[in-house]
Amino acid sequence: MSFIKTKIINFFKLIFPSTYTELAVFLFFMICYGILGSYIALHYRIIFDSRIPWDAYFSFDNKSILMTGGSFERHPLSYYFFNWVREFSLFISGGKMNANFRLTLAWLSNIIISLNIVQVFKYLKNIICLPLWLSVLIILFFGVFSTNIILSFTPENFTYTLFLLSLYNYYAAIKLRNEEKTPAIALSLAGITIGGLTITNFVKVFIPLLFEKNLFRDWRKFGNAVFRISIASICFVLLYLNRIDFKYQNIFSKTNQQYEKFSNVESMPTWDMILSFFFGGNILFPGFIISDKHNMKGYQFKGLYMDLYSSIFPYFFITILLTLIIWSYFKNFKNKWVQIIAISFFVDIVIHCVMRFGLHTSSIYGGHFVFVYPLLLGWLFYAYRSSPKIISILTLTVVLLFVYLLANNLFRMAEFFWFMETYYQ
Repeated sequence: MSFIKTKIINFFKLIFPSTYTELAVFLFFMICYGILGSYIALHYRIIFDSRIPWDAYFSFDNKSILMTGGSFERHPLSYYFFNWVREFSLFISGGKMNANFRLTLAWLSNIIISLNIVQVFKYLKNIICLPLWLSVLIILFFGVFSTNIILSFTPENFTYTLFLLSLYNYYAAIKLRNEEKTPAIALSLAGITIGGLTITNFVKVFIPLLFEKNLFRDWRKFGNAVFRISIASICFVLLYLNRIDFKYQNIFSKTNQQYEKFSNVESMPTWDMILSFFFGGNILFPGFIISDKHNMKGYQFKGLYMDLYSSIFPYFFITILLTLIIWSYFKNFKNKWVQIIAISFFVDIVIHCVMRFGLHTSSIYGGHFVFVYPLLLGWLFYAYRSSPKIISILTLTVVLLFVYLLANNLFRMAEFFWFMETYYQ
């Protein structure tokens, strides 16, 4: 009984703040995001409007996700999860899809994104072992990423995926630090939740296993890893097939349709979409474009999209940040934790930049990888912990990037509020 009690306590300590410092971080971001999301939910209908299934802002599918969980070929098990989210929100709002319904949705997103910040903070503090002031600086920088700001009030797959991926990376890092195996149960649970919300993330669950001690030198350890992967895969596949009544042919036909639909955009240069959307838009807001949309049932509405960057300064910002990230990777090339983060990021680069899936809207996919940036920044500082001069230069660089990021994103959010004030009151 004491063993079960210990496991439960450790589980809650893993997910939630477990020290006063972590609690302070959580409350700070929950209050900041909460004020933003509460105001939007109570004064505007953009978070959820029963007439608008998708694309009210930045290509998010709020209503579609809440009502159906999204398309089964990309989000195979999210249907079940969002049933709970919707029913809980309806319970709080008394069965009405009104301002209270939107407020509940916004606060669920707010709590999840704030917990995501806490997971990154825990990683910086407990795995990389950075000093407190540096961990705080990096999470403040991370906290004003456009992805975190938008997802803090947006009910979407990306909101929960971002939290689950950052949580799993922290959990896997602890296991590797302690030279322990990731149990089959934990692996299966991670595969079902992370892969169930977005199928392309399923493979990321198994990346940490590649770095378990002596995995490729001991055939028993390798066999055990294969067994754990098999168990997790079988559980996921059976649940997926059950979701579609075992009509597996639909997976291939629908996947082809989705790939064709989201991969053939020729109106913008590929290099610019990669910089402005994939590497940039999920961190630093670009300008916005307003578009006329309809719900295919006669209702006309306005949609807001991200544009390509229009001045040299955003490109300069992204170039500096990417330089720091690449620098961190090569400086820590032999570090297994850094390799796990980099390989995970590489999966998204292949999907969106090489295969071009959703490249024109790749800013919304930041929920799959933006946590990589603060972690790699943390490892860069760690690599130069014995070089005060370089630490000072890196700190100044991050502070300047933070100031520019904060100013830019506050300005763009003011434009977002104008859009809501004009079209979504």
